[in-house]
Amino acid sequence: MSCKNRLFVLTHSAGFRHSYLTTAVEVLTRLGEETGLFETYATEECFEFNDKMLSTCAAVLFMTTGELPMNEGQKNALIRFVENGGGFIGVHNATDTFYKFPEYGRMIGGYFNGHPWTQEVYAIVEDDSHPSTKHLPKRFKVLEEVYTFRDWSREKTHVLIRLDNSSVDLSKGTRPDNDYALAWCHKYGQGRVFYTAFGHFTQLWRTDYFQRHILGGIAWAMGVEDRF
Repeated sequence: MSCKNRLFVLTHSAGFRHSYLTTAVEVLTRLGEETGLFETYATEECFEFNDKMLSTCAAVLFMTTGELPMNEGQKNALIRFVENGGGFIGVHNATDTFYKFPEYGRMIGGYFNGHPWTQEVYAIVEDDSHPSTKHLPKRFKVLEEVYTFRDWSREKTHVLIRLDNSSVDLSKGTRPDNDYALAWCHKYGQGRVFYTAFGHFTQLWRTDYFQRHILGGIAWAMGVEDRF
């Protein structure tokens, strides 16, 4: 098995299982085929995650929850993969994963710390030059289960989209600084990490603007944004 542009998609739910997963895999598969940027290989079987598989991949995408049933060798293989130049894309609940594996939290940028707002909110694009955001308006409305994060700081990453705090009841928040990022990216070793907190509702996956958001994040993480 060899494919230099393979995207390994892991959908294992060791915690809450999200209903969007099947639709997401369909969308990612189609986006890869239509653009020619990547070939999607999706599974919920964690035993398939190993150095041999990773050697055939350009990037890994997690839509996961909980303490995944991986041994230390597999966990370290993920970190090593990204450090050595691989791409990592985390979607929504990927931050609700591997709480007992701190290096994962450092790699992705933080951990889920509640979802105090499940409603229509406004989001603000902070960087409109990134492949994942260049098509978006400066401010847009979206129905979302809004995640908040711990062990996260904008000093350690590059914020792409943040919550418009005026669109929620901030008294329900979890951060004293009221800084609620919704998408970010950064380098990790030689690799690239992109995370989007969007994606809880299946209907969002069927919208063009969200698909372009995800596609842009994948292209950037793979280092092929010039082809996007």
